[in-house]
Amino acid sequence: MTRPSQELLRSISDEHVLRSLMSERKLTRAELATTTGLSKPTVSESVRRLVESGLVADTGERTPGGRGKGRVGSFYSLASDVGVALVVTIAPGGVTAECVDAYGDVVGRTHHPIDSPAEVPAVLPSIAAETVAAHNVRLCTVSAADPVDRSTGRLVQLPDSPFLVGELDPVEVLSPLLHGPVIVDNDVNWAAQAEHAAIGVADFAYLYLGEGLGCALVSDGEVRRGHAGLAGEIAHVITVGPSGSAMPFIEVFGQLGLRRSGSTAIDVARLRAADPEVLARAIGGVVTALVTLADPEVVVVGGTWGPSLLDAITAECSRLPRQVGVVGASVAEPSLTGARAEALKRLRTALVEASRA
Repeated sequence: MTRPSQELLRSISDEHVLRSLMSERKLTRAELATTTGLSKPTVSESVRRLVESGLVADTGERTPGGRGKGRVGSFYSLASDVGVALVVTIAPGGVTAECVDAYGDVVGRTHHPIDSPAEVPAVLPSIAAETVAAHNVRLCTVSAADPVDRSTGRLVQLPDSPFLVGELDPVEVLSPLLHGPVIVDNDVNWAAQAEHAAIGVADFAYLYLGEGLGCALVSDGEVRRGHAGLAGEIAHVITVGPSGSAMPFIEVFGQLGLRRSGSTAIDVARLRAADPEVLARAIGGVVTALVTLADPEVVVVGGTWGPSLLDAITAECSRLPRQVGVVGASVAEPSLTGARAEALKRLRTALVEASRA
């Protein structure tokens, strides 16, 4: 049997030490030996290497010692300049940029409201630059309220999308501001990732019902994006209209007079006064399609108005040929939460990889 190389053993030890510090924030070498299960000499060597590489630093804090209390211990933590992740959300309410450190703390945040999606190309670079000015940014995640091309990260214009930013390329805009990758996905996919972490269900559909209509399919714990990344664009799924005739889902809101003037965006204020049974019947048709094609264990209903119709949707779905559980979304700020969690995971991995350089 081939024995692992010393280099491999050192990298494994360094990763254990780094991840313990990411979790506990500060530890002595003795505490690191306990949390990692490594020997004290191994931990000491690992700490020495990580300090030399600039990833770990002595905090200057000491444990009580002397007079029978044992040796004085030094506390170590991640170095203050190891870097952060940038998290950006592009939504009808505006553009938000925040920096997240390896502990998961938000260490900088800026929000810029917008009156029109056309403002985003100008706002995005300025707000990102302002947020990252005081930080070493290693990578970025972006949540956009628009379809996203899976291979390029560019925003895609589809018929009847209410929030048309245009063919913006966040990767091109943001890459000059940081040292690592820019990962772009649409807001509903990020929301589904956050919900997956919260409910722990491996197979579900996340139905977003707000000013726009969207869906994310999670199968075996993974968001399924499709060939071009456009899976879950449900506006044109055929369902039951107000008169009982078949029509695209988005047209239901047009016939009910629930779309904003000159836009396909749904007028949420007017919708709240609409007949919930008519809306639930249309939503039930969409759920039927989801159950038929994806076989989810549960359908999670999120968005600005979807959860308010949960009882009517549940009642409608109870009459469907194939039964499926329906629950309300449980995560606050789901798109931001999902994008932030991915940024944190990638940032921690990037620091581990930096220790091996």
